[in-house]
Amino acid sequence: MFKRMSPAGAERARHSLSLAIGVLAAFALGAVIILATGHNPLEAYGALLKGSFGSLRAIGNTGAKTVTLCLTGLAMAVAARAGMFNVGGEGQLYLGAIASSMVGVWLRGCSAWIVIPCAILAAVLAGGFYAFIPAVLKAKLKVNEVITTIMLNSAAILFCSYLVNGPFKTSESGIAAGTDALLPEYRLAKLIPLSNLTTSIFIAAGLAFIVWYMMRKSVTGYEMQLTGQNERFARYMGIKTDRLAIISMIVSGALCALVGMFEVYGLHGRFIEEVSNEFYFDGMLVAMIMRYQPVGIMLMSVFFAAIEVGSASMELAAGVSSELVSIIQSIIIFFMAAETGVRAIITDRNARKALIACAVSDAADGGESNA
Repeated sequence: MFKRMSPAGAERARHSLSLAIGVLAAFALGAVIILATGHNPLEAYGALLKGSFGSLRAIGNTGAKTVTLCLTGLAMAVAARAGMFNVGGEGQLYLGAIASSMVGVWLRGCSAWIVIPCAILAAVLAGGFYAFIPAVLKAKLKVNEVITTIMLNSAAILFCSYLVNGPFKTSESGIAAGTDALLPEYRLAKLIPLSNLTTSIFIAAGLAFIVWYMMRKSVTGYEMQLTGQNERFARYMGIKTDRLAIISMIVSGALCALVGMFEVYGLHGRFIEEVSNEFYFDGMLVAMIMRYQPVGIMLMSVFFAAIEVGSASMELAAGVSSELVSIIQSIIIFFMAAETGVRAIITDRNARKALIACAVSDAADGGESNA
C-alpha cells in the first residue's frame, strides 16, 4: 500500500492510518461504556456533536478552545523541534497573563491602540524570559530542562497567586483573588455573541502560519530539526546548536504567554487565580500525538476542542458523564503511544519471515545444484 510513496510520505500515511484507527477504537470503546451505563451511544455522540457545532455559539466556543490548544501545541512543537522538552508552559502562561493584565491596569486611561500592543509585548517578554532560564541551564550547564521547567511551573503559579491575593488584589467586592478589571475598550472584541471566540483567533492564525513557515520552510527550521535529531552532527555541520535551543524555548514561552494574554483580554477581563485549567498540558498531548507537525497540531486541536466543548452538552442532553471525553482522549493517546512498538514488532516479524524464506530458498537451490 505504501510502497510507491516516498519514505517520508509513507511514514505520514502510516501515522495517519494509525491515528484514524485509534480514534475509531476510542469512540467504539466509549460506545461500549455508554451502553454499559444504560445510555444510547448514538444519542450521546449526537449531543456531543451538537454541543460543539450545533449553533453559532457552540462553533464560537469550539473555535476559542481550538485557539488555546493550537497555540500551546505549537509552543511545545517549536521547543521539541530543537530537542528541548518544555514542560513549563503552564507557568509561562500564568506570567504572560498577569503581566499583560497589569499593563492594562497601570495604563488605564490610555488608548487601546497603546495598551493592547504593550500588553502583548509584556506577555511575550514575561513568558520568553521565564523559558530562557531553563534553556540556558540546559544549553550551558546541561541541566535537565524537564526538571527545571516543572519546578518553575509551580514557582510561577504560586507567585501569581501571591500577587493577586496581596499587592495586586482588586478592591472590588465579590472577587476572591484577582486584579482590577480591564476597561471595556481594552477587551478583545467578540466575534460571535455569547461565545468565547474573540479577535484573538486572527492573531493566533497569523502566529500559526509563522510557526509553520519557520518549522517547515525556513533554514532555521531545518537547522532546528538537525539539532533535535542529532545535536553532535549538527554541531559538526557548523550549526550553533546552543543558540537554536535557547531561541526555540524563548519562542515556546512567548506563545504560551500569549495564550494567557488572550484569556485575560478575551474571556475574563482581569487576571484571576484560575486563569488556566492546565491548558498547556492539553496542548502538549495534541503536539505529541501529532509528532510535533504544525498542520497536524492545528487539525487535532479542532478535534480535541470539539469533543471537550461538546462534552458538557453530552452530559446535559444525554446524561453521559463528561469524563467520558477524558477516557476517549486517553485511549487515543494509548494507541498512538503503542503504535511505534507494535510497528517494530510487526517489522521484526516480517524480517524474520523474509530471512527464513531466503534461507529455505538458498537450501533448495543448493540441493538442486548438488543433484
